[in-house]
Order: sequence, then C-alpha cells, then structure tokens
Amino acid sequence: MNVIDSIILGIIQGLTEFLPVSSSGHLELGKAILGDHSVPEESLLFTVVLHFATALSTIVVFRKDIFSIIKGIFKLEWNEDLQFVSKIALSMLPAVIVGLFFEEQLEALFGGNILLVGCMLIVTAILLFLADKAKDTNKKVTFKNAFVIGISQAIAMLPGISRSGATISTSVLLGNDKTKAARFSFLMVIPLIFGKIAKDILSGDLTYDAQNFTSLSIGFIAAFVAGLFACTWMIALVKKSKLSYFAIYCAIVGAIAIIFSLLN
Repeated sequence: MNVIDSIILGIIQGLTEFLPVSSSGHLELGKAILGDHSVPEESLLFTVVLHFATALSTIVVFRKDIFSIIKGIFKLEWNEDLQFVSKIALSMLPAVIVGLFFEEQLEALFGGNILLVGCMLIVTAILLFLADKAKDTNKKVTFKNAFVIGISQAIAMLPGISRSGATISTSVLLGNDKTKAARFSFLMVIPLIFGKIAKDILSGDLTYDAQNFTSLSIGFIAAFVAGLFACTWMIALVKKSKLSYFAIYCAIVGAIAIIFSLLN
C-alpha cells in the first residue's frame, strides 16, 4: 500500500467513523475505486490501526467526560456515572452477540458488494432525515433506550449503515436530547472498538511487514487527525439539527453506488 492510498483511506475512516455516512460503506467504495490491489494482505492490520486511531481521537475529545466517569465509578455508589457505564455495557450486548455468532456471515458482506452498500446508504439517509425533523428535548438516555440503541448499533455492522447515524438517529427518535444522544453514541463505541482490536490481535491473523510501517503510521495519523475534526464537528451539527445535509449526501452516494453496481 503506497503513502497516498494510506492517507486517503485514513481520512475516509477518520471522517466517516463519526460523520453519519458509514465508514465501512465508504471504505468498501474506496477500495473499489482504488482497486483491490491497494488493500493487500496487511488489510486487517491496516483496518485495526485505523480503528485504533479513531478510538483514540474519541478519547481525546471526550477526555473530561471519561475522567469524570472513571472518578464516579470509584466512588462505588449507584450514581449517575456508574449508571451511564451500565447503560453503555447494556448497549454493547446486541453488537457483541452479532459479532460472536454471525461473524462469518458479516464478513461475507464485505467483499465489494457495492449494491448492498448503496441500498444501506439510502436507509441511512432516511434515518438521518427523520432524526433531523425530531424535536429536541432534555431527556436522558434510559436503560431501555440504551438497549434499543444497541440494537441499531448491531444493525449498523452492515456495510453502508452509518453506526453514528443509526445510533444518534435512534436515540433522537426515542425522544432523547440531541447532544446527549451524540455523546452516548460516541462513547458507546469505544469499548467495542478496543474489544474488536483485542479479538483481532488474539486471533493471530494479523500480519506485519516492516516495509509497511510508513504506510501504517501515516494512515494512523490521517485517521486520528480526521477523527478529531469529525467528532467535534458532528457534536455541533447534531445540536444544530443539520443532519439533513448528510441525509442528502448519503442518498446521492447510495444512488450512485446502486447505479454503478447495476452497470458493472
């Protein structure tokens, strides 16, 4: 993988992990455009590196929240912080179940299936449009909400369904405050990303070649910087009800992907 490809894929991952346009779907489209030769045997390692970069950018953006939550947990009380962590754990269950029992079926969908990506981007567009029209409230995420949001996160494992778009939209449509919905959506993915990284490392399937160090490093930096920008920007956009712009974008890209797949 050359340096330019690393930068492009790193930026795609960093931006689309937080912006509601589907990182997995755009990576599939990016690979299709650049060609399969651009993502060779080190593909899994490169994917792990990019996900680690975006998880780290989330931690940086929400560092104050995370430190506050950790301090609250050590008080050993059923306080708001411990309840929040419990909600995060509950929201993880659907994705963990899908990841453990349907991993092979999911991986089969990540093989340049542009038609599927296009259709799921259309679904993402519909969700974003509906969420953008929802009224803002001061309601916090409840335990029941957390589980439902977790189901949407599990569904978002399909290429083309935006994880942030699906979880934020679901939370908002359930009547939760938009800023709190974005905060919950971004924090809930951190343990899942690190869990997936640990699983990939322990699987023994990662291959490393010292010649790829430069590409991996540049991809990491590109994804981290893009992630910082996208995460901060997305919080502001959700608060200002600007998701309709992304709905239009997803609809256009989804339509192009569908047409492209049908003509090839």
